[in-house]
Amino acid sequence: MPISLIKYALGFGERSPHFPRALQSPLATKKHYDVVIIGAGGHGLACAYYLAKNYAKSHGVKKIAVIDKAYLGGGNTARNTTIIRANYLTEEGTAFYKESQKLFAQLSAELNMNMMYSPRGHLTLAHTDAAMRTARWRAEVNKHLGVDSAAIEQSELARICPQLNLSEETRYPILGALYHPPGAIARHDAVAWGYARAAHRMGVEIHQNTEAKNILVKNNRAQAVVTTRGTLRANKIVQAVAGYSSLLASKVGLRLPIRTVPLQACVSQPLQPFLDKIVVSGSLHVYISQSARGEFVMGGATDPYELYNTRSSLEFKEQLMMHILELFPQLSEVNLLRQWAGLADLTPDFSPVMGKTELKNFYIDAGWGTWGFKATPVCGKRMAECVATDRTPKLLEPFALQRFENFKLVGEKGAASVGH
Repeated sequence: MPISLIKYALGFGERSPHFPRALQSPLATKKHYDVVIIGAGGHGLACAYYLAKNYAKSHGVKKIAVIDKAYLGGGNTARNTTIIRANYLTEEGTAFYKESQKLFAQLSAELNMNMMYSPRGHLTLAHTDAAMRTARWRAEVNKHLGVDSAAIEQSELARICPQLNLSEETRYPILGALYHPPGAIARHDAVAWGYARAAHRMGVEIHQNTEAKNILVKNNRAQAVVTTRGTLRANKIVQAVAGYSSLLASKVGLRLPIRTVPLQACVSQPLQPFLDKIVVSGSLHVYISQSARGEFVMGGATDPYELYNTRSSLEFKEQLMMHILELFPQLSEVNLLRQWAGLADLTPDFSPVMGKTELKNFYIDAGWGTWGFKATPVCGKRMAECVATDRTPKLLEPFALQRFENFKLVGEKGAASVGH
């Protein structure tokens, strides 16, 4: 046994310089900051990290605070299913996630924390001729932008993923798939803590259990965030609160084109690893992958009603298992280990809202629906650029809130509604 582990077990570790705390004990909040970020999930923490790293010297962004009403990474960051991909339908979505995939691949080295980033290959199954046409369409868009993606027939699918049930006797026979080799998974908590630890070491304050009760606005500017631990005045304010986006934005007079619905998922008991691909079916509204611990991570479509509640339901489980067992009948005797839900904030075009708002110093990161985790590094990096320079990066321009006024929508429902 390593001597360092013995020291830690005996109580010396936490006080030892060899085992520094990832975050220091909470400090009293200051009265004024350069930037206050509401939401200590992956997006908010990533934005804080890139602000401190890239803009402290060049733009004087030095006093940064991240606040959260609960604990670090405890919202949707802890409730997602960790799939990373770039095989979207639109050029805007594909380009955005191409950069995110590149950042994810380098994240363990950059943050000095093992993200358990694991390229697996992502399969979007096609059960109809129309679905195959869409797969070819998406593949061409992806290839045009340099993203590895291809429409494959059933014979190739059988070679790539022999565990799938490709029988024609099923209710929804599989004709082929969209194959995206770089599709990957990673540890969601490691992403959140990696960004938090790195940001904290550069002077970012992270205040947990600090709820934003109100935002003071004057002369078309957000002046301060009123919290349960005092009023924090700020030059700029960013909101990144996932499913609660509409509620928080309403405090500054913004009405967002967002509806919030529960999104459920579950995992099985651990098994000997045998499925190395991520398998998705938009027609069946299911997806499944196997984690490094051997658990099968499974989920489906969002719940059909608006609700600010993360309860689980038997109906979801029954519907999901019906289709999972059609794809993988060999899992029929496997037990479920746990089930949970998050809150998906959905826009009409199923694409997010990022960047500036009509308030001069208030920035928004919302509307992620089912595709927020995989955007963590690119959204954090580009939102930090937007906040520091007060200019919208080209990569974010298509996702501006104003697109719903000028009808320049980014239609991603077909690629995002259950693709995760």
